[in-house]
Amino acid sequence: MDTLTSLISTHEAMSPFWLWTSFGIAVVVLLAADLFWFNRKNEEPHFWHTLWICIAYIAAAVLFGFFVWVEDGPEKGMDYFTGYLLEKSLSMDNIFVMSMIFAALGVPRIYQHRVLFWGILGALIMRGILIGVGDALVVKFHWVLYLFSFFLIYTGIKMLLTKEDERGDIRDSKIYKFLSRFFHVTHEIRGEHFFVKENGRNYITPLFFALLIIETMDVVFALDSIPAIFLITTDVYIVYTSNIFAILGLRALYFLLAAIISKFAYLKPAISIILIFIGCKIFLPKIGIEIHEWQSLTVTLGLLAGGVLLSILKKPENAAK
Repeated sequence: MDTLTSLISTHEAMSPFWLWTSFGIAVVVLLAADLFWFNRKNEEPHFWHTLWICIAYIAAAVLFGFFVWVEDGPEKGMDYFTGYLLEKSLSMDNIFVMSMIFAALGVPRIYQHRVLFWGILGALIMRGILIGVGDALVVKFHWVLYLFSFFLIYTGIKMLLTKEDERGDIRDSKIYKFLSRFFHVTHEIRGEHFFVKENGRNYITPLFFALLIIETMDVVFALDSIPAIFLITTDVYIVYTSNIFAILGLRALYFLLAAIISKFAYLKPAISIILIFIGCKIFLPKIGIEIHEWQSLTVTLGLLAGGVLLSILKKPENAAK
């Protein structure tokens, strides 16, 4: 079956309400656990504590994936796992940017988890809106999937050719300068507060400013990740659940990997190739090549594992200097 026809046909069988309800309950339980159990106090995260939280989130995502597999069938299950792996890998760039933002604004680690918690809540809402827009476009204009494909191929090639040192300082970014024009910001951290009032004027603290930038950057990153997941499946249930489960564990993953993410030098090229591969999938049937769900999952998992393994075994040339 033609890939475009296969993608569009998923709209004919919408997921029942009880599946959405099950997903909603799972998200509420995880958020409640995060707020009231995992991070009850304002304290600097510890490695082992963070590691167990990471494992818990990944386990929850995998269990939900098997739930989808059983209830919706193996093809939907493999689409979910492919989407989850893709979104999780793309979130590595978010971690790098978050680290830059906190460093530039001088936000101590003890308060970073508060910023990231509210950042994740905002991301859940924004991703829902953007996925809804994407779904409406796909339903009304099927050819938009081809635009997604070209955009993804372009993004993958651009990521492959962009060097890490070209990112620059967050204070020099257009987003930072734009937001600075609209808000009065205190230059010092005021505990865990997002807002303070001084001399009759309301100010935002660096914590809330960091939250604004993180939310803005998440929208920018979503412009890459959402077209990618729609080229795997147009089933909104799979698109949204895989996105959200990847985002939910992002805070714990940040504290676990922020200090060492730059060491995985070959992960970025692996992600770039995945984006190019997914972007090309829609065109391959035109030349007689059909990519099935299990093949997409195998390629995605293999490239990610290869990128991580190569980063561990082989240091890049610039790291050795």
